[in-house]
Amino acid sequence: MWSREELDRYARHMILTEVGPEGQARLKAASVLVVGAGGLGSPLLLYLAAAGVGRIGIVEDDVVDLSNLQRQVLYTTADVGRPKAEAAAERLRALNPHVAVEPHPVRLSSENAIELFLRYDLVVDASDNFPTRYLVSDAAVLADRPLVYGAIHRFDGQVAVFHHDGGPCYRCLFPQPPKPGSVPSCAEAGVFGVLPGVVGSLMATEVLKLLLGIGEPLSGRFLLYDGLAAEFRALNVRRNPDCPVCGDHPTIRKLEDYDYAAFCGLG
Repeated sequence: MWSREELDRYARHMILTEVGPEGQARLKAASVLVVGAGGLGSPLLLYLAAAGVGRIGIVEDDVVDLSNLQRQVLYTTADVGRPKAEAAAERLRALNPHVAVEPHPVRLSSENAIELFLRYDLVVDASDNFPTRYLVSDAAVLADRPLVYGAIHRFDGQVAVFHHDGGPCYRCLFPQPPKPGSVPSCAEAGVFGVLPGVVGSLMATEVLKLLLGIGEPLSGRFLLYDGLAAEFRALNVRRNPDCPVCGDHPTIRKLEDYDYAAFCGLG
């Protein structure tokens, strides 16, 4: 099952009693879809590939910009102008040729989300806008896939696991999006360059824990990180029985019938 090169590559995993050869085999057989290959996606994707997750999908329709390189460590100066999905896949294959990397250079939409999610065991939201976050969460519930979520702003970060083992979804925590313009983008407010590395690594940790079935995942907990104060705190979150997606009587059953841009005040 294992080549000599793989045994050497994953040796530090296999000596962990919580992982071992059996756990490494679970990672090799697993598949993960990452939505977004920017600041959060960069460390996340690198660590998933290095850990030996067998099949990794990347949904990203942007191109590498020079301003990305302050934090998006997946890319180099030579990648400026290239499609991120293409450049990311090339880098991950160079890091670990035993991993199958599947770039999807498309914008995630109500029309393609479910079909994409059903191809993978687990979904990760590394996006950077509210319509996509609601779309990813809804699609994860409808496709019945656990979701690892992360977000960053200036010096602060958030991490959570949604729709896992009866836990809440993103809408349970945020029933309504913020008012348009009330939360500036990274381009408007800036972001501390190392922050995505911290938060993206925490997201990768949650992904690997879920795939291995070890530890306590951040399901029902919302982790907040303050980079300036070097402080973490976790909030408890419960599933909302009135949630329109994962509640007892859901009203959102088809993504195609829902306007995410309008819901977030952008349509």
